Amino acid sequence: MIRLLGAAMLVAGCGGFGFSLASAQRREARMLHRLISVLQEMEWELKYRMTELPELCSLAADASGGSLRSVFRELGEKLRRREVLDISACFNDILERRNLPKYVRRNLKQLGACLGRFDLEGQVQGLEAVRCQCRQDLARLQENGPQRMRNYQILALCAGAALAILFI
Repeated sequence: MIRLLGAAMLVAGCGGFGFSLASAQRREARMLHRLISVLQEMEWELKYRMTELPELCSLAADASGGSLRSVFRELGEKLRRREVLDISACFNDILERRNLPKYVRRNLKQLGACLGRFDLEGQVQGLEAVRCQCRQDLARLQENGPQRMRNYQILALCAGAALAILFI
């Protein structure tokens, strides 16, 4: 009886790992979608209203959610209190304390490198470049995405079953 319980726990643990991998990929795709829309709004704000960076970050925080909201909110607060001289270093510091997916982290670092460094046109071009990179990363994630997520789940369950058979 204890062996069967252990085997069931092993299969459930391995299956949970596969499901968590699939969930992480879905989360990253959602965050990239959200980041694309936030970047579009930031670009419009810069182009048409010439919004200052602290307010721009606050607007980006309001437009985004979850982890992105906290990143933009913290950056906006630091800019508002004038604690920051180098926005890129501040952005990198904020990102190091967050558990963000690989593509989202890379795109946010690229965003930090272009914000506040160039004139208005340069910042708008930087936002467009980051948005384009986000779209490419999203396409890469969505390429065979549902099939890959199913494979993660099935392989994890099969691995758990194989381990359970070996231990019984």
